[in-house]
Amino acid sequence: MDTKFISNLKQCRQLKNLTQEELAEKVFVRRETIVRLEAGKYNPSLKLAFDVSRVLQVPIEEIFTFI
Repeated sequence: MDTKFISNLKQCRQLKNLTQEELAEKVFVRRETIVRLEAGKYNPSLKLAFDVSRVLQVPIEEIFTFI
């Protein structure tokens, strides 16, 4: 069973004036992973969700809403 989620990652990233590439470098993933996360096509691991949250300084639940 796939977990569905809504991603606010693009908005949160843009508020911090980061490119997809810059965020990817900071959380040690490829830019394509950020693209898929922003589109809601990739379910992040707990570690990746925490890393993104830490870098953006936004609570995980504001970035990703699981439904």
